[in-house]
Amino acid sequence: MSGGGYYSKCSVSRPVEWVKGKTVGSGSFGSVHLAMNKATGGLFVVKSAESEAGLQFLESEAEILESLDSPHVVKCIGKEMCGGGKKLNLFIEYMAGGSLADVTEQFGGKLDEMVIRLYTREILLGLKYLHENGIVHSDLKCRNVLLSSLGDVKLADFGCSKRVKQHSAAGIAGSPLWMAPEMIQGGGLDCASDIWSLGCTIIEMATGNLPWAGKISNPMAAVLRIACSDDRPNFPSHFSQQGLDFLEKCLERDPKKRWTAEQLLHHPFVLDKNLGNNSSFVAAEKYAASSPASVLDKSIFPETDYSDESSSDEEDEDEEDSPVPKPSGNRFFPFSMLCENKIGVSEQQLRFGEQWSGSEEEWITVRTS
Repeated sequence: MSGGGYYSKCSVSRPVEWVKGKTVGSGSFGSVHLAMNKATGGLFVVKSAESEAGLQFLESEAEILESLDSPHVVKCIGKEMCGGGKKLNLFIEYMAGGSLADVTEQFGGKLDEMVIRLYTREILLGLKYLHENGIVHSDLKCRNVLLSSLGDVKLADFGCSKRVKQHSAAGIAGSPLWMAPEMIQGGGLDCASDIWSLGCTIIEMATGNLPWAGKISNPMAAVLRIACSDDRPNFPSHFSQQGLDFLEKCLERDPKKRWTAEQLLHHPFVLDKNLGNNSSFVAAEKYAASSPASVLDKSIFPETDYSDESSSDEEDEDEEDSPVPKPSGNRFFPFSMLCENKIGVSEQQLRFGEQWSGSEEEWITVRTS
């Protein structure tokens, strides 16, 4: 299939003629395909949407990406409106390494802590850039962080992203297991919510499981627990004290006390000892906090995949074989809308957690305007 239509102004050369390749992903907005620039042979990715809701979110992502220029954010190559304005194609640079979720799965189901440190620092640099420009990503997770074959890390999927000054509390979207408590409660959009999601993303990398795995019986239970309890996801039992302290700073339930991306960039956890300054790691012994890995007693839910401080020695070992869901396109809703019964889902959908087997397609996809 060749492209045609009109294009936007973008940061790198956009294709004039292109051919669509195989599907590499999909979401609630539409599809994602590998594509080739016929003039250069270069590869890129095309995200396409035809539904009214899909067009809205893809146009929002295009508007955000076109305004950004950072080595830590995927670059927009162009966009094309066709079909009489009923279909939008968004062209984005190709990241050959895939997502962090793909890499974690391909390398044994969990990543070494040193690699996590390196990736976390790159993610923080991307978040710092976004936040300095008044943008909240709103859907940070391993599946939305991409890698090049050389290890470059870039933030992707800006369909849920918002500009802080132009957005109210209503209509927030994101992925529930990564969302900060104040977001689910409908408390408004703030950069601090991305930091909570970063903590959840680190747990993904360290365990190969989703945040809240073993603590949550179904998606609706997840919403209630995140919004209404004082709990946090269990921290990886094998993490260093630096790593645990870093997670404490990310997963502080009070957003006003949560560290910023700028502050976290100075944390010993993301200061690479291979960069020639070992003093930061020597000083880390004095810096590391002695706070517990979890604020509540052992979960009442079965098959806990990582333990908290109250667990026994036998429970401290991560259970690698437990089934874990891996949703990708799951956008959710403010908790207040759940209470007011305004989300427009059926009773059967709300009870679907009873047969929750771990497939990413089994998550309810809900977005609000």
